[in-house]
Amino acid sequence: MRVAMISEHASPLAVLGGEDAGGQNTHVAELAAALAAAGHEVRVYTRRDSVALPVTVRADDGYHVVHVPAGPAEPVGKDTLLPYMPAFGEWLARQWRAEWTPEVAHAHFWMSGLAALAAGRRTGVPVVLTYHALGVVKKRHQGDQDTSPPGRIDYERALGVAVDRVIVQSRDEVRELVATGVPRSRMTVIPSGVNLRTFTPVGPVAARDPDRPRVLTVGRLVERKGFHEVIRALPAVPDAECVVVGGPPAGLVDDDPQARRLRALAASCGVADRVRLVGAVPREEMGAWYRSADVLVAAPWYEPFGLTPLEGMACGVPVVGSAVGGIVDTVVDGLTGDLVPPRDPAALGATLRRLLADRDRRFAYAMAALERARNRYSWERTAAQLVDVYAAVRRPTRVVA
Repeated sequence: MRVAMISEHASPLAVLGGEDAGGQNTHVAELAAALAAAGHEVRVYTRRDSVALPVTVRADDGYHVVHVPAGPAEPVGKDTLLPYMPAFGEWLARQWRAEWTPEVAHAHFWMSGLAALAAGRRTGVPVVLTYHALGVVKKRHQGDQDTSPPGRIDYERALGVAVDRVIVQSRDEVRELVATGVPRSRMTVIPSGVNLRTFTPVGPVAARDPDRPRVLTVGRLVERKGFHEVIRALPAVPDAECVVVGGPPAGLVDDDPQARRLRALAASCGVADRVRLVGAVPREEMGAWYRSADVLVAAPWYEPFGLTPLEGMACGVPVVGSAVGGIVDTVVDGLTGDLVPPRDPAALGATLRRLLADRDRRFAYAMAALERARNRYSWERTAAQLVDVYAAVRRPTRVVA
């Protein structure tokens, strides 16, 4: 099957850790690789953000990345990309008419949905949409600090009834979309996956102090990821160190404003000597960091899905997570880890203290987490479920003038 994946701001080739480079980039890269491995022809369309980029790049995993000339050939924040989506859609339509017509287009994020739908209507290509994040949730949690373009929520609602199928990643996302007016009948629940070859319980382990429990937390250094809450919880967890992986590369992390705020907070909490900011880590080295941890903490304020809990689980690490979004689906409270209320450092600290003091419980959680990741969240399984959806919406392609 010929599959076009549209990911306007999140290139699968991007270096992870920046403000706009995180879970969606990984999701698109892993899904494209799994589809290509299953024998499908996959092209990922993303916005060209550098004059040095070729039009097309063949990824090592067998899919192609196509850089679309929409807007300036330079980095642009995702929340300012909306004006360039008409040009993005027009370019897609021209390419699909002239060179390569996909049998289905899978858009990732709402702006990609706008471009894909415009191109799909002109070429007869059906469109499937994964939101990855919802404007209504972002607005609820960020309020006046929400930098989303005006009209985002209305666009997302309209897309939900205009595309051929909406792929939702969690039960919480279903609830949010139904509340905004998207019919449940238009949705199919297919969770994200985890790379079970990259993330395993066996392999190198990052260096650590064997006499000090390690709490690991991973993600982009943005406030909503909850790193402040993890540091505020640390005084309740005697002797444990907190390792934060993410953000700029190690040599630049000290210059990052958010990193400086985290260091200042650690000092004010009296735990500066127990907080370590590692910076960005190459993806192929992340398994070693997960395996070095006694517990992984994922404490976001909100989280559409959350890949890091799955990666930790696949490495055989118990997870303490915020009871939000997709984390409620992936982490089974009391079986593979513990769930705590978001933005509650006291509850987080108490939970970590109990878990770190109970070696047997940590081992039981780790084994259950590993089994759950392997049985339910492989990318091969995710790709196979999506191919069923693609086949259901596929129709004979007709080019519309």
